[in-house]
Amino acid sequence: QVQLMESGGGSVEAGGSMRLSCIVSGSTYNDYCMGWFRQAPGKEREGVASIDSLGRTIYADSVAGRFAISQDNAKNTLYLQMNSLKPEDTDMYYCAADVREYCTLADENWDDYWGRGTQVTVSS
Repeated sequence: QVQLMESGGGSVEAGGSMRLSCIVSGSTYNDYCMGWFRQAPGKEREGVASIDSLGRTIYADSVAGRFAISQDNAKNTLYLQMNSLKPEDTDMYYCAADVREYCTLADENWDDYWGRGTQVTVSS
């Protein structure tokens, strides 16, 4: 079993930057997907970015070129660097983990482990 805990959220003005962290603890796997998702109340959950055990990354079109996902295995931490933030980036951001070899951002594929979320607010 895996536990995930997000941090780093807060409030920032449009155009600013923010870095989210997700501390990962528990079981380890050879093949895995780690991802960041975001969701506002009453809205559909959106896959933001993913990274697999080999460091391969996938980004949603809405954040490509602005966000960067990375992992530091020595620190057991997943990161999401967010630059050029826009008001539409305002959401609760969640860290997720899934035990599989190949990653996508399809929501239905992520059903193993989730963090509690961290709020990101971007003012206009």
